Amino acid sequence: MNRANSRSAVRIYTAALFGACLAAAAFSGPVYAAGEDTSTTPTCPKGEVWNSKTKKCVKQEGSLLPDSDLTSYAYALAEAGRYEEALSILDTLKNPNTAVALNYRGYATRKLGRTDEGIGYYMKSVQLDPQYAKVREYLGEAYVIKGHLDLAKDQLARIKGICGTDCEEYRDLAEAIENPSKM
Repeated sequence: MNRANSRSAVRIYTAALFGACLAAAAFSGPVYAAGEDTSTTPTCPKGEVWNSKTKKCVKQEGSLLPDSDLTSYAYALAEAGRYEEALSILDTLKNPNTAVALNYRGYATRKLGRTDEGIGYYMKSVQLDPQYAKVREYLGEAYVIKGHLDLAKDQLARIKGICGTDCEEYRDLAEAIENPSKM
């Protein structure tokens, strides 16, 4: 093989390799940041927490899990109706004053029937991150529970400005406003 053919072969090989990499990237699934997708976080027996790195339940006491794992796990517990346990997990955070942690504390508190207290946590979360659509949804739902549909509609308008009308937060709050009896 002469030098010109050798360079041509290298170019073809490089182009083929580049094309294969592009195809693999195009057809690969989404990648989530740690703590971003809590819908698949499993719940563990009481006294244990989910370790997203090892994908196992570990003893809660003495665990050195990062706040992001503990926050996500607290939300998974709250979604499973284990509100007191969720609050206990949130009590172990090194920094409990993040928008996400305060939102989840508000959620668990509201679900325990302490709506005014939950609204207080939501308001602190909003102060930290006014563009956080999930807290706007939950704050709006709390207002629906309190019968303050005007305030709930204000949160709906703010969500629309953050993520439009097709995001889950907008749809869920719009449904709560439409059917307050389902709250």
